[in-house]
Amino acid sequence: MNKLTALCSLIVAPLMMWNPAAAKEQRPNVLLIAVDDLNDWIGCMGGHPQAKTPNMDRLAARGVLFTNAHCQSPVCNPSRASMMTSLYPSTSGIYFLNPDLEQSPVSQKNTLLPLRFQQDGYYVTGAGKLFHGQQNKKYLPNYGGSFGGFGPLPKKKLTSYPGHPLWDWGVFPERDDQTPDHKIAAWGVAELQKKHDKPLFLATGFYRPHVPQYAPQKWFDLYPMETLQLPKVASDDLKGIPQYGINLTRLKHVSPTFKWVQENKQWKPLVQSYLACVSFVDHQVGKVLDALDASPNKDNTYIVLYTDHGFHLGEKERFAKRSLWRDGTRTPMIIVGPGIAKGKKCSKPAQLLDIYPTLLELTGLKADPKLEGNSLVPLLKNPEADWPHFARTSFGPGNYAIVSERFRFIQYNDGSEELYDLNKDSHEWNNVVKNPEYAEAVKQHRLQIPQDRHPILGKRSTGHQSYSASEALKK
Repeated sequence: MNKLTALCSLIVAPLMMWNPAAAKEQRPNVLLIAVDDLNDWIGCMGGHPQAKTPNMDRLAARGVLFTNAHCQSPVCNPSRASMMTSLYPSTSGIYFLNPDLEQSPVSQKNTLLPLRFQQDGYYVTGAGKLFHGQQNKKYLPNYGGSFGGFGPLPKKKLTSYPGHPLWDWGVFPERDDQTPDHKIAAWGVAELQKKHDKPLFLATGFYRPHVPQYAPQKWFDLYPMETLQLPKVASDDLKGIPQYGINLTRLKHVSPTFKWVQENKQWKPLVQSYLACVSFVDHQVGKVLDALDASPNKDNTYIVLYTDHGFHLGEKERFAKRSLWRDGTRTPMIIVGPGIAKGKKCSKPAQLLDIYPTLLELTGLKADPKLEGNSLVPLLKNPEADWPHFARTSFGPGNYAIVSERFRFIQYNDGSEELYDLNKDSHEWNNVVKNPEYAEAVKQHRLQIPQDRHPILGKRSTGHQSYSASEALKK
């Protein structure tokens, strides 16, 4: 018998302690559900009061919702690379939309998450966007395909925004079944209905609500324009932010500026299209969950739903990702499975690179000392457990957000800083870094800034250009 047995039948005590003696011989399966560019605008997180996400909400009711989870970089490629290697960008050198993982010598020393499970006897497969770009086929065994990626696209843009071709929003196409995410969900359902002679590691990576923010009309109908609410923002949302931080989140970016959105009266349409896409992708998630629940593996599968980073919809007078504020780094993360507390919320700081070591421990696989993340299993047993760790996000070497349960500390590469007391200021409107009352908090968070920083790999992406432009203006 394989010694790597599963914890799938537990005596659940009030504190949800493990009971290894009750474990069955069958090894647990793993279901990853990735959503692209999803912020906290889901019902169970309350990021937008009108968000309709019944399927993600019911998933959260079955496990632990991490309300203070963060990406390691607020942009697709480095975030996904970090999660799959459990290495910080400052370790790997992958900070922006390129390079490929194989161009990072440090990353090459780590076994990627899907490959590790394949090596340990799992049948590994996935479809959609798990890695960035063409890396899915390269690094995901038995890859099912992208099913059209960010398509289909109309013959001409739906909006008047003159920028990047993917930056568009509105009703398109006519039917759900014309979209890649519908096809990815159908693929996932079919895989879950198959009989496998090995434990299963299945990953589905959905493309919405990433731009272009297209969805069929019925999803827009959920959010009538006349009753639609805009996110809460401050009239002086940039007050107290260092000039470097303003430059880093604006220079050389491809998303619409706040001024353009206001002048063209597109704020509500952008919010509506984003929410429509969120509800649309939630429906796809629901189909995958229904298929799992109808399968023999319902009670022997660990589910992890996560997103690669957050997204601004006008907060801090900007749109899109690529920021070190809460709207840019915070990611929904839900973990469900045998022995995990049900319907609990955890406010301890968690990170995407924690997923890899967590899954190793949950499935009984040997830990890997090269991983920089921390297993979240103690918090899955007891969401209130002592947790000494912080969450760290970077956007280029020298630019870091350090998050604890109460504070967000930001330090930029010119030495300027921000501090937000999240207990008093959840919207991060008041930078209190110079308030003597918080001197000790600043000191403790500064200690988490890495001193060893891998040089930037790759070149010429939007992030590279934004970073270089900000550095050029550094005083």
